[in-house]
Amino acid sequence: MDDIELIDKVRNGDDDAFRLLVERHSRAIYRSAWRITGNGADADDVVQETFLRAYRALGTFDSRATFTTWLHRIAINCSLDLIDSRKRREGRIDHGEDLGTVASRDASPDRIVLGAEMQKAIAQAMAELTGNERTAFVLRHFEGMPLEEIGQILGTRLNATKNTVFRAVKKLRQQLQPFTGSLV
Repeated sequence: MDDIELIDKVRNGDDDAFRLLVERHSRAIYRSAWRITGNGADADDVVQETFLRAYRALGTFDSRATFTTWLHRIAINCSLDLIDSRKRREGRIDHGEDLGTVASRDASPDRIVLGAEMQKAIAQAMAELTGNERTAFVLRHFEGMPLEEIGQILGTRLNATKNTVFRAVKKLRQQLQPFTGSLV
């Protein structure tokens, strides 16, 4: 069954159909949420909140966008809401908590330290992007989503979407420039 058929079943009271939608889409939502929030526990919270909001709003889904696009828009909003509430609560974002560095046992201590520093720098650079820039970057470069679909999720035209991705890449390059010589 495709998503539209499952949505029709949910609207007619079949909660098992919604369970199938959750199973079908939760991994992709988790991946996006983790990349935006930088934290596994927060990503889990975003997934739960996304599907709760989706279930409550399923009556408003009108098929102009795909269910995947609609669901990602909800997840992005949940992710950004969580980040904003964390900023207000803590006054800052600590993305280093769950990013973890994967290091080989044979890696030199310098390489391990550089990897940890790079992870921290990436997390900080991502935190300094605006919500739309972070979202556009994650969806384009981590999820491989087409620009048209990203534009639908962000509610922007194609040129604005391209500019948002471009600005994000430019900012990340500037922030991570000190590491480019260390990558060889």
